[in-house]
Amino acid sequence: MKVADPCGCFPTGRHYPGIAHLLKVRAVGVASELDASGPWLDHPIAFLDVETTGRNAAQDRLVEVAVVIGIRGDVVARHSWLVNPGRPIPAESTAVHGIRDEDVAGKPSFAEVAGEILATLGGAIPAAYNAVFDRGFLLAELERASVRPENPPPAMRREVDWIDPLTFARELYKHEGSRALGDMAALLGIELVNAHRATDDAEAALRVLYALAKDSRVPRAYGSFIQEQRRLLRMQDEARARWRRPS
Repeated sequence: MKVADPCGCFPTGRHYPGIAHLLKVRAVGVASELDASGPWLDHPIAFLDVETTGRNAAQDRLVEVAVVIGIRGDVVARHSWLVNPGRPIPAESTAVHGIRDEDVAGKPSFAEVAGEILATLGGAIPAAYNAVFDRGFLLAELERASVRPENPPPAMRREVDWIDPLTFARELYKHEGSRALGDMAALLGIELVNAHRATDDAEAALRVLYALAKDSRVPRAYGSFIQEQRRLLRMQDEARARWRRPS
């Protein structure tokens, strides 16, 4: 995948004065309303975390959603919702996150708070730790609720990649025994008191991302970051496939 050069040059390499401001980086996976050539640290990042009734997004439901907003290394907003899943919470799920049926009794359904959740995600780079899980649940719940806004936020658009610090943690700390959120937070000196509660996990994951950003191997430009994340994901998927292949 080619990423257009924002320097004001054509493919020949010759520079054409006065047109650099007309050229923009076009990179697969980025939110079109955000400058892909600028530092991703300067963009708002909406870090999402969910707690659920199980691990299958097609069948299980959300019981808690949190969105923590960060910009330039600081947390600027925290939002959270307890959600009534419309079914009993299995004991094995409660054992993980501590949320019981009585905690969500009388709470709104996801459909009732979907608009509020999407509003917090607007205009921000979506992110989650092990993003395939949280993104899958969010999109599944939006589909079930038939939520189709005219101007969906980046997090809702399938062509926009979510930032996932786990991808970089697996590369930068490949020799560590575990890159689970709690272990990475401890390794990087980040406090995580209430693990497996959505707000605490989302904030800890955001701070892990900002800590990883200090490594010179992590690209600074938003477009370059997403392309590198895509490359690492391909490498990691190929490595897992080789490991599973019978000899």
